[in-house]
Amino acid sequence: MKKIWLTLLVLLVIIQFIHPKKNQAAGAQPAAIGTQYAVPDSVQHILAVSCNDCHSNNTVYPWYSKLQPVDWWLNHHVNEGKEELNFDAFADYSPRKQYHKLDELIKEVKEDGMPLDSYTWIHKDALLSTEQKATLTNWADGIRRQLEQKYPPDSLNRPGKRP
Repeated sequence: MKKIWLTLLVLLVIIQFIHPKKNQAAGAQPAAIGTQYAVPDSVQHILAVSCNDCHSNNTVYPWYSKLQPVDWWLNHHVNEGKEELNFDAFADYSPRKQYHKLDELIKEVKEDGMPLDSYTWIHKDALLSTEQKATLTNWADGIRRQLEQKYPPDSLNRPGKRP
């Protein structure tokens, strides 16, 4: 039993030196959502506090991210979040994908699916108030309306809104 504990301890020490690449891009993001759509300061603040750690190319890492296996777990969440929606790559999405991602954003925020509970347990300031949810969803809906005006309904694949 002593050998098992010693082996586990040695492994725990060794993995402290193995870290994934950090999600931190240098400079301006040319495909950021703000390059294509207006992002009011109130929305920018909500995104910065509640969304961008997992849905942008720049994560602000907490102190405990230096510990393994916590860093691997955080990296996995960030990668999953960016796969679902990356505000720093939004302008590169097709209009259909933009429309769909905004639909998902609105649904997730209204149904309290985002931000994740595992994130808000530690980042209490990331919890969205009713007013913040309305601000965020109204902004996303405004962009959806812009897309609806610019593109034909079939190109956006909007359920229930086809001619």
